[in-house]
Amino acid sequence: MKTQELPKTTKRFANERGSANHGWLQARFTFSFSGYFDPDHMGFQSLRVMNNDIIQPGGGFPTHPHSEMEIFTYVIDGQLEHRDSLGNGAVLEPGNLQYMSAGSGIQHSEFNPSKTERTHLYQIWLHPNEPGGEPRYMEKPLSEMAARNDLTLLYSGDGRDGSTEIRQDAEISFGQLDAGKSVEVGASEKMPHAWVQVISGKVNVLGETLETADGLAIEDAPEGFAIEAAEDSKVLVFRLS
Repeated sequence: MKTQELPKTTKRFANERGSANHGWLQARFTFSFSGYFDPDHMGFQSLRVMNNDIIQPGGGFPTHPHSEMEIFTYVIDGQLEHRDSLGNGAVLEPGNLQYMSAGSGIQHSEFNPSKTERTHLYQIWLHPNEPGGEPRYMEKPLSEMAARNDLTLLYSGDGRDGSTEIRQDAEISFGQLDAGKSVEVGASEKMPHAWVQVISGKVNVLGETLETADGLAIEDAPEGFAIEAAEDSKVLVFRLS
């Protein structure tokens, strides 16, 4: 009997990521971004940005433009105040995830409204599968909708199972696992690649151990794979075409 080969995996250690310190902002870059350039880390499939930011009290990004990008912001600690050219204004709380499809063009600002507490977040960008389109904006309260010891589908290209439709053949799921528990990432011929980003905790995936802020690229895994929690953990899972 032929032994099935494991998919190719590439681990991105948290402490090997690019970095920037602007005083009001401390950032870590999984992929090349702004002044950080590494030709070996330019993105993975349609996943282009995985920035892990800490914004000091009162700091933030003034109004600036985006276009042709699917943008997701996940607040881990603190608050993030958002305003955009569509008229949206909100303060994102811990556990909230924001989606903004820049489409043909949008402007927005992001600030830490607190005078005493820092804001810790991830900002994630996907390339859209086609240019243009009207900008979109939506928020998701993960603390209310995410099931324990399971994967909750948040975003997909077709909006299935109550997920938000995005402009890419991709799926983004959130997993919240207790120590000793595991979940299966389902099979997908259409989206055979995957990226696992550990928000907190420690997990085992395809023979690799991942800890807080580690990422794992998985190539050609159409049959799916398991994520096993070595301790209480939170992960984002990307299925990519």
